[in-house]
Amino acid sequence: MKLPKIRFLQAEWKNLLMLNYEVDPKILKPHLPAGTELDLWQRKALVSMVGFMFLQTKVLGVKWPWHINFEEVNLRFYVRHFDGKAWKRGAVFISEIVPKHIIPVVANNLYNEHYKAMPMKHRFTVLPNQQTEFLYEWKYKNQWNKLSAVVNNEAKPMEPESAELFIFEHYWGYNKLNDRKTLEYQVEHPSWKIRQVKTACFEADIEALYGAVFKPYLEAKPFSAFFAEGSEVAVRVAGKIFV
Repeated sequence: MKLPKIRFLQAEWKNLLMLNYEVDPKILKPHLPAGTELDLWQRKALVSMVGFMFLQTKVLGVKWPWHINFEEVNLRFYVRHFDGKAWKRGAVFISEIVPKHIIPVVANNLYNEHYKAMPMKHRFTVLPNQQTEFLYEWKYKNQWNKLSAVVNNEAKPMEPESAELFIFEHYWGYNKLNDRKTLEYQVEHPSWKIRQVKTACFEADIEALYGAVFKPYLEAKPFSAFFAEGSEVAVRVAGKIFV
């Protein structure tokens, strides 16, 4: 009997803001893990700038002091992998920023992630007309960068076959080890409720943080902007794909 994979991480992911940008698929090829292919939305390759809260974090069932509640901002794109029976839809992370230095040490070594530690802060401001402003900031080379949006307070389920469903419901993660080997891990959470984004803003030193190749795309107007309330999540210990 095959034993279930261990829950490496348990947490709450809350207040997920995602600004999505169309890019030339060619710029993603160097980041594409072996055994995966790009997962396109209406023939478009998308990357997402994501800001959210990591809350009540436990690693192998333990809450580590000063590493329980914190912000994360990441840049990711979307792939799929055929395991011989079914397609698995997942995400690949180009950059992940957190305020805690121990997280990059653990995640980068165990999962070959791309974490960096930087000073971070957030602010959620209640506005008139049943709206809230969500702001995530991170400091790099003495400059504060930001990802923000004004969002309606009313929440609703995602519609089947919607653009929101495509972005949010990727339940696997894939990390490139080399040209023939990939790390695969499973992310478990219920389907999230979403809120309408009214206005959104992304201001950052894109070239320094993400590379010159992403600059023209991330400076453009987002293709779409979404917000999800989030939920409890669990990340299962990774397996490996050999090609």
